[in-house]
Parts: sequence; C-alpha cells; structure tokens
Amino acid sequence: MLPHLTDLVIIDVDEDESAVVIEAAVAAPSARCPRCGTDSARVHSRYRRRLTDTPIASRSVVVRLLVRRFFCVNIACAAKTFTEQVEGLTRKRSRRTDQLTSMLTAIGSALAGRAGTRLARLLGLSTSRDTLLRLIRGLPDPPVGAVTVLGVDDFAIRRGQSYATVLLDMATHRPIDVLAGRDADPLAEWLAAHPQIEVITRDRAGAYAEGARRGAPQATQCADRWHLWHNLGQAVEKTVIAHRSCLTAAVAAKHEPIVTASEITSATPTLVTEFGPEPEDRPGLLQERARERFDAVKRLHAEGKGLRTIAAELGIDRKTARRYAAATSPDDVIAAAASRVMLLDEFVPHLLTQWNSGRTDIAVLTAELRRLGYRGSQRTVYRFLQPYRTGRKPARPAVVKPVAPKIRTVVAWIMRNPDNLPADDAGKLSRILDACPELAATRRHVGAFAVMMRDLRGERLHWIDLVRTDDLPALHSFTTGLKHDFAAVTAGLTLPFSNGATEGAVTRIKALKRQMYGRAGLDLLRKRVLHPN
Repeated sequence: MLPHLTDLVIIDVDEDESAVVIEAAVAAPSARCPRCGTDSARVHSRYRRRLTDTPIASRSVVVRLLVRRFFCVNIACAAKTFTEQVEGLTRKRSRRTDQLTSMLTAIGSALAGRAGTRLARLLGLSTSRDTLLRLIRGLPDPPVGAVTVLGVDDFAIRRGQSYATVLLDMATHRPIDVLAGRDADPLAEWLAAHPQIEVITRDRAGAYAEGARRGAPQATQCADRWHLWHNLGQAVEKTVIAHRSCLTAAVAAKHEPIVTASEITSATPTLVTEFGPEPEDRPGLLQERARERFDAVKRLHAEGKGLRTIAAELGIDRKTARRYAAATSPDDVIAAAASRVMLLDEFVPHLLTQWNSGRTDIAVLTAELRRLGYRGSQRTVYRFLQPYRTGRKPARPAVVKPVAPKIRTVVAWIMRNPDNLPADDAGKLSRILDACPELAATRRHVGAFAVMMRDLRGERLHWIDLVRTDDLPALHSFTTGLKHDFAAVTAGLTLPFSNGATEGAVTRIKALKRQMYGRAGLDLLRKRVLHPN
C-alpha cells in the first residue's frame, strides 16, 4: 500500500480480480536537485513512471506516477536537468516502490535466493532469485560505531581451502565486519583504522595474536577461557593415554570391571574356539605401527605428494593418510584411536553369545541387536563376525575379561567438578588415582586451574611452575603454550570478557552457508552476516 504522502495526488484507481492500478501525480510546486541541493520550479518535461507496489489481497498493485523533469537553476551545477523523486516512494531508475524493495530485501536477507523467491511468490510478490541476491549485495554496510571490546574468530568458506574472519562488537553481540582470510595482515589493517578498540577477545590462534599486536598495540588481548579449558582437556587426554596401563592395574586390583552404565563391556571379549583362545591385541605393536605411519606420511607429504598418492604408496585409506597428515604427533592419532567409541561395542557380549550358540544369520542377528538399541548397519555386524566365520563348529561361550574404562571416560572424570561426580564414578576414579601418582597429580592440577578460571584469579598463574615440578610431558607442553601467550592468558583468566558470542556468530554463519547450499561467495555471505534479521 502507498504510504501517507502529502505531495502525492491520487487521480484514479482502477481495479479488477487480479490487479489494482493507481493513477497518481506529484503535487509539490518545486523539486530539489540531487547534485547541488538547489530548489527549482522550472519544469522541463513530464512523463509517467510505472512502479510495482506491495500486493493487496493477493492482487498485484501498479502505480502509474506522473513525474516532472526540472531544469537546475544553479549554473555551476553539472546537472542540467533532473527528475523529481517522492521520498518514501521512488528512487532513481527503480521500478519498485521503496516499501516493496524493503520487503524483498528483508526476505532475501532472511532466506537468500531460491527460498526467498518461493516465499515471495506465496505472498504475491513476483521476483527472481537473482533480484533478491542483487538487493542483498546492494545493502550498505552498517556503521561500525564506537566499539571498545572486539571479538575475533575465523570460519571456513570452503573447509580446508579458504577462510574468513568475523568481528563482533562484544557490547551488543553484533557482527560489524567480515574480513577475507584469517591471517594477521587483514586484522592489523582493520584495527589500525579503528584505534578506539580497548580489548580484543580471541582464541589461541597465533595469527590473530600477531595481527592484534601490530594493529592495536594499545588494546588488551584476552584469550578465551573455553579454548584454554579445551586445550587443557587435550593435554589431560594425552596424559591418560600415556598411563592407560594404570587403568588396567586399578581394575585388576579390584577384580571387577570399571565401566559406566553406558559402557557395558565395551571392549571386545576373548573368543575361545576349538583351536584355542584368539590372540590378544598388542597395544605396543599398534603404537609402533602408528609412529611408523606418521613418519612415512609426514615424509611423503613434505616431498609434495598428495594424500591419494601417499595412501596408494603406503597401502592405507586416503582418510587415514589425511588423519596422519593433519596430526602434529603420533600421540594425536593414538589418542583418537584409543578414545574412539564404536556403535557395536555395547552389544558385543550379546552378539558373541548368540554366535557361539549357533545363530549365524547376520540379518537375524542385526535385527535382534536393533531391538536392543543398536543404531549401526548390518555391514558393521558382518565385518565384526567375519574373523569367526572360518570355524564351522560352534565355539564355547565367550569369556569377557574385566576391562578398564574408556580413555575419554577417565578424562571426563578428571575434568569434571568433584562435587558433581556421581559417587560410583568418584569411587572408580579414586581407585585409578591411587594406582597412578601421575594421574593423581594431573587431577590436582586440573582442579587448581578450574578454580583459577572460575574465580578469575589470573594472578595465580604461578600454577605453571607447580605443574613443571611433576613428570607430566603433555601438561608441560600445555604450559609452554601458556607462556608463549602469557599476557593474553592472564587477561583471559582475570577479565570478565569471553569469546562465546563470537563462537555463536560463527554457528549462525554456518547455518547461512547451509541455507545457500555452501556456494555463496564472500561478498554475499558478508552482507547476510552484517544484516541479520
């Protein structure tokens, strides 16, 4: 509908079942030159503009507006003539009213191209996806404003290929800019143009630390506490893996499996056949193989060979080669393998019991497991039972040895607040810590760090020296990283600022990417980030 415009005269309204045509004219005695701002009443000529307006009751609305072209009376102005515009209704060279343009822009900003077009058609607005995308790209950047606390984080445009950086005003949690790349230079240039920044919250990325140091030396860098806690958890996981033999020793001392209710005998039972017991796994050999593969993959990757070529030369899967290439040490791969949870683990005892009783139909066994809650595929069950298909006679019942808890379970116990740990889990953790002084020391250091982080007591970072007194290599690496970024870590453990809002903005950006099928260029994605609905 047309807004209330005092300078507009409605001449006639013609309507039928499908459309409404409004004849109108501009009644203002003069108009202002858009270049020099001089008022003019000298009319050069007249012509009609055809403008599409918002629909009425599913009927399209067309405004046939009689406008005038004026002479500019300012002889110094470069414009000799100009056409009058009606504020709130028309724009230069536009065939839509301002209200319709605003509606289409809002639809495009919320839903992008294809989805926005479908919604617009349901509302009676005729448009195309290209039009919506042009409207989004034509949006002006919102003003940055007076930002004193800035949040910085990266996100992937194409994962593994190209990245960008999002900047947030932490006072309003509003995205204020998106920069191409995640290097130090773009951030340093942006910060140099905005010297009012006082605090910068960021993750542990070295590029952002360097960019903030160069572009805003006056600002206080604040490392995000969640990332600090996450990095500590990774160090604890490596420590538990290094001392996983202590977990087995604690189980043997108790003569019972230490497993949680959700981990009912997750380890594979020992199957006893007519040929004798199946050979047990040898973790030492697996670790040695992992280190050999890590060295080989890194060597070939340094020679410039691709992952497919490396996988073919070493006889491994391409995903395995990629996992080794991305790892910083063999322990990273070993940790991931040791903490991996398989869908079939919980149902292994029942499956082997049925197999040993003579039930060997994979489809029947899979259907029975699914009734018990199994969510995996039949192929997984087949691969698990394949080594046992060589013996035709039924085997004797499987013997389930007491097993230690999973690596990640122990890590979760160590990282959790003792006051919130169930009594049963607390007892199991206590037995493990009694059997392993190194894990006991790890739990003590984790508790001290948690209190320091919760109470924002960054002045207690002499905690680093206390960790150094114990033989905990993984924690030593963690503390080395803290020392390299000591000022930002101290600020992160002292100031109340957090990078959580920036992480939330990244999550929203991922939703926008999925909405655009992951094919949006940075220019379009940037506009949608800066103009949220």
